[in-house]
Amino acid sequence: MSIKQTWIHLVHELQNNICAALEAEDGQAVFKEDKWEREDGGGGITRVISNGKVFEKGGVNTSVVHGDVTNEMRNQLKIHGAKWFACGVSLVLHPKNPFVPTVHCNYRMFELYNEQNEVIDRWFGGGTDLTPYYLFQEDAKHFHQTYKDVCDAFDVTAYEQYKKICDDYFVNKHRNNERRGIGGIFYDYKRATPDRNSHYWIDFAKACGQAFIPAYLAIVQKRKEMAYTPENKFWQEIRRGRYVEFNLVHDRGTVFGLKTNGRTESILMSLPPTVRFEYDYTPLAGSEEDKLLQVCLHPIDWTSLPEIDEDDWAKKVNMC
Repeated sequence: MSIKQTWIHLVHELQNNICAALEAEDGQAVFKEDKWEREDGGGGITRVISNGKVFEKGGVNTSVVHGDVTNEMRNQLKIHGAKWFACGVSLVLHPKNPFVPTVHCNYRMFELYNEQNEVIDRWFGGGTDLTPYYLFQEDAKHFHQTYKDVCDAFDVTAYEQYKKICDDYFVNKHRNNERRGIGGIFYDYKRATPDRNSHYWIDFAKACGQAFIPAYLAIVQKRKEMAYTPENKFWQEIRRGRYVEFNLVHDRGTVFGLKTNGRTESILMSLPPTVRFEYDYTPLAGSEEDKLLQVCLHPIDWTSLPEIDEDDWAKKVNMC
């Protein structure tokens, strides 16, 4: 099987396995599938879950698209060549309960071809990151440790590198460099080298994709039955607003999809169902909401963080 076909098989396998696990966890809602074709080449499978017992809205999408390199792509995306191919899996889940975090992940491969349809470039990218509304130290440590274990199996230096890239990428720079959440891992433009061929990066993405279920669902299971108040929901929607801001202002995947005539409904599937934009809203100093906000301003090395009293967060944040 070619590299391209191996990758296509992987993204569809991840989509099927993750959707099955999420439906089982929700116990009520099921994914609605929408197969679509792109006018300029290729298509995809969008699966959306909504109004569930656990997940208020979410999607797990795959796309296999291709086309000619346009002048707009050359000028704005700095992509050169005659033709291109892109394939990936992408998911976002917005839970109902404010104590369950939103999560995002995607893994993708991109190829460029010359006029003779020969591959002249190929790269891989992806990652998974967590966006909690309320901070539970044990959840953050579990999520990051899961991905550190995956990275360590391939390269013991990878987690630290990819965590930093994630911390530096998912940032609302227009909000005083406020992070979207507590990060995870993120990597991009990984090309084959003599010691790490394309199959290395396929295997790495497969391991990361398979780790999503234990990394996230363990947290969902702990928090989905927690009682919450209208004030908790209010704060969730405030933070969802920040999520929208990042995706529409800074996210490279959103820009790429829109600039390559992608399917708008699938691209914007990542947006939450309800958000709140309150003018100059600031949570009460020292509140649980404020503690989360302070952590979003200061990346933390979660895997080496010792257990501390939850009331001692302010001291820990000031040390970062």
